[in-house]
Amino acid sequence: MTQAPSSKDIVTELIHHGYQAPGGFSAPQPPVCKASTVFFPNVAAMRDFDWKDKSAYTYGLHGTPTSYVLEERIASLEGAQQCLLVPSGLAAIATVSLSLLKTGDEMLLPDNAYGPNKALAEAELQQFGITHRYFDPLDPADLAAKITPKTKLVWLEAPGSVTLEFPDLIAQVRICRERKLLCALDNTWGAGLAFPPFDLLRDGGSLGVDVCVHALTKYPSGGGDVLMGSITTRDQALHMRLKLTHMRIGFGVGMNDVEAVLRALPSMALRYHAHDRVTRELAAWSATQPGVVQVLHPALADSPGHAMWKALCCTEENPSGAAAGLFSVLIDPRHTQAQVDQFCDSLALFKIGYSWGGPISLVVPYELPSMRSLPSSSVKPGTLVRFSIGLESARDLRADLAQAFKAAFGA
Repeated sequence: MTQAPSSKDIVTELIHHGYQAPGGFSAPQPPVCKASTVFFPNVAAMRDFDWKDKSAYTYGLHGTPTSYVLEERIASLEGAQQCLLVPSGLAAIATVSLSLLKTGDEMLLPDNAYGPNKALAEAELQQFGITHRYFDPLDPADLAAKITPKTKLVWLEAPGSVTLEFPDLIAQVRICRERKLLCALDNTWGAGLAFPPFDLLRDGGSLGVDVCVHALTKYPSGGGDVLMGSITTRDQALHMRLKLTHMRIGFGVGMNDVEAVLRALPSMALRYHAHDRVTRELAAWSATQPGVVQVLHPALADSPGHAMWKALCCTEENPSGAAAGLFSVLIDPRHTQAQVDQFCDSLALFKIGYSWGGPISLVVPYELPSMRSLPSSSVKPGTLVRFSIGLESARDLRADLAQAFKAAFGA
């Protein structure tokens, strides 16, 4: 409805137009509410409104209706009560460590942890007087032995980054509980679908991690075009501690990125299981190829930690479990790095690039010795190549791998 003529200058009228669209609009996707400034109805409201409990809006950095919706959906996905959104998965890791540790504290990390988490520990956190040690991810006794009175936080991953060993996560969390230590899990691989991080025994929550971080960049986004992370918790006091750190650091996310993740979430489970199905097929096939000395994939019976993956991820409702879309191969050390590089370069459908969870399959060769601090008997000698399986046809991906094996290794 057209407004009555105004006495204001048209420039002012365009900024202070009186029209308000009617409420009650409902559609499959939530509206995108973007703001830095948020208007208050009066000064009393400005003084009284509190952003911390999501009962009101005060500034765009603390959230809009759009980000609140995504936070609640990610909390439900992970089985949590609260969620914080941050600009990346690494930002989620950094927020947790910066919030929960202080000078003089120590944290423990699995030796196969996500590389940037280890780099943060070895650089900035070390400069702040926060020490760290690495433990064998496949030996709960080693974790227990590494704990000292200075230990305040234990990082966990299931499975480990790049090498995909699956730990006894239940035993690790029990150790943390017995020692009254906070434990944080990088659950990007599990994505809230493989196992419930806050309810590991599936009995309603008697055993679970304290904090769960998730790179929404991966499966929740699904397009390879969004950077975002989340931090979920069940404990309100712990959530508030993290939330205040989040506020003081000044982390925020763009609402167009939030919109992209919200749009992708309804298809996430379908995509995750599609990635999983083709990945298992290609991992098993790769194990038969000349020059491959080991295939690392939790669902393969001879992969390190397979029994632990089966115990945690396989249920009566889903006996085959869930295992995401990653696998790695170890190329026989008799083949040179140049041959391994040629193998990666010869792939046509697999693109060379970091990350995973998108529609396009990816490949990256890694220099594994430079990424580990402890000796490991679970991973055989050789050059490691990691694959992220996209949504292409399994037949076409297998053909691409076959021609690259032949081109590089004469297989």
